[in-house]
Amino acid sequence: MMDFIKGITFGFMSQCGEWEEEEAFRSLQLMKERCAIDHVILAVVVEQPTIHTTEIEWQAESVLSDKEVVGMIEYAHGLGLKVILKPMINVSDGMWRAHINFFDHDVPCEPKWSDWFASYTAFISHYAALAEETRCEMFVIGCELVNSDRREHEWRKVVAAVRKEYLGNITYNCDKYQENHVAWWDAVDVISSSGYYPIDKWEQELERIGQVVEKYNKPFFFCEAGCASRAGSKWLPNNWELEGSVDLIEQKEWYEEMFRQTDGHNWVGGFGLWDWKANLHPLEESNKDSDYALFGKPAEETVRNYFNKS
Repeated sequence: MMDFIKGITFGFMSQCGEWEEEEAFRSLQLMKERCAIDHVILAVVVEQPTIHTTEIEWQAESVLSDKEVVGMIEYAHGLGLKVILKPMINVSDGMWRAHINFFDHDVPCEPKWSDWFASYTAFISHYAALAEETRCEMFVIGCELVNSDRREHEWRKVVAAVRKEYLGNITYNCDKYQENHVAWWDAVDVISSSGYYPIDKWEQELERIGQVVEKYNKPFFFCEAGCASRAGSKWLPNNWELEGSVDLIEQKEWYEEMFRQTDGHNWVGGFGLWDWKANLHPLEESNKDSDYALFGKPAEETVRNYFNKS
């Protein structure tokens, strides 16, 4: 049994030192006060140079230090929040992590899945141990690594390695439209995905996802879900590069419809909404921001009202 998750992702793209600043702690406190959350998803971002690089640079100087990650976890717990730790990979050249890919069969002199998974296992095991040390309530073993999803054998080994370090519930955050393409859901405790679905497509996508949840009989939540506050985003909420003018109402409308649709499915166990910055823009400038951030926008009130009644 899993508690309903009223959560938001915090601190995506934060760099070393930023979680030691007073502003970051104040931001997390404001997120709790303004959005009525009971969970926070702490995003720790590391990078690899390209989608064909096998070495993940999780020990780079730019990465949040273990000390500050532990400090933020402890601060969140002190606020009464449950913590989901989510280490994430970005690609330095700007390509999306979903495109990380290698040949299915090893070829001499070419980058290999085996080398990438060896690096990935070292990276994710480190943070699994940190999650256990700090008593995080859940641990995310991967996010939107679409081309790797087919590597079932390797992912089962990753799960086994994580379980040696972390004793709590683990999930994998698959990408939108991929929920029924992961063959190893039985290996994790909770199914989760990124809910960036067009405003008029929620009904059909929830029907599809529900079949996966029923098949595996596991708890489910949207580890990510959100919409940018710009014109056109409610029709393509997954496109962070979409060009358009600021439109705060589109974002609000999208959230209202998502909550309305998901309320009709009792297997939806909550949300890790996207997102909240560790370094907030001035409140009076919220009406100029076209990003996914909730702070100071009409959608923030929608979220607060929904979480207050959930």
